[in-house]
Amino acid sequence: MEELVVENLIQGGREARIQAATELSKLSSRQRQKLAERGVIPPLVSMLHSQDYEAIEAALLALLGLASGSERNKIRIVKAGVIPVLLELLQCQNEVLNELAIAAMLILSSCRGNKLAIASSGAVQLLVEALNVSSFSFQARLDTIATLHSLSTCHQIVPLIVSSGSIYTLLELIHSSEKSSELTEKAVALLENVVSTSENALQETAGTGGAIRVLVEAVEEGSHQCKEHAVGILLHICQSCREKYRGLILREGAMPGLLQLSVDGTWKAKNMARELLMHLRDCSNYGSTSKQSKHEVVEEIMQAIDAEGEKVNGSTLRLVEEMIAKLRT
Repeated sequence: MEELVVENLIQGGREARIQAATELSKLSSRQRQKLAERGVIPPLVSMLHSQDYEAIEAALLALLGLASGSERNKIRIVKAGVIPVLLELLQCQNEVLNELAIAAMLILSSCRGNKLAIASSGAVQLLVEALNVSSFSFQARLDTIATLHSLSTCHQIVPLIVSSGSIYTLLELIHSSEKSSELTEKAVALLENVVSTSENALQETAGTGGAIRVLVEAVEEGSHQCKEHAVGILLHICQSCREKYRGLILREGAMPGLLQLSVDGTWKAKNMARELLMHLRDCSNYGSTSKQSKHEVVEEIMQAIDAEGEKVNGSTLRLVEEMIAKLRT
């Protein structure tokens, strides 16, 4: 069987090559590795250049199987010239091929040795643009964000991700999606990763209109992990310039969500929420009497929070809501 697969992939006609690629996908991991050693990757990549959707799908599935669990094969596939072809497939009008191409990009980007090669191919810009394509499936969008997240772990690539317009795109995606969805969770996670490693990303996020409101909503309505990432971004923003952003965060009604998160969030989210609450309570540099009186309300509520520790009840939350109402009047 293995001998026939190799022969058909290298020398066979259309039907034989499709059948061989299909058979390869069914083989064990050990068998697939043997075939990779025998040179089946280049002919599979060459199949992607055809206009035959059946052949392309069979070849993509075979390449996914070869790449799975093998860093060596991931590098071989990229060196065989697969990235430009995958980028073309991202832009085709076939949903199945879109999903398979992005899945392949995700698996290949998980290999450290491939990250710079993928980024230098122009993939980052296309991946960011793909998030705006309405015809892309939910899974394709998830894999696109996951691929960008994988690339963002290489600090050399982060500036490219920021300059590609990803900040606005991610904020818009978070704003328009259900806050508790997996898509929002992945988008907020990617945004936090970029913001935590790039001053430009931090400044762009903080300076985008409505961004703080979107992040506050994510703290209030997101999944546990989404809340953790969202409060992390707000903390980075506040730490970057407390005098500038403290008031903005308060005016967006962040206190109830932060207070609740400091009690029932993940361990990391609790700590970050409490740290952000401490930043928000430091209101000593406001000059006018009217502003000072409003911030004294914040101080009173924070003292109540400190006194109660983790015994936060409904009455405390109502006090926080009253404080927000006073700040907005």
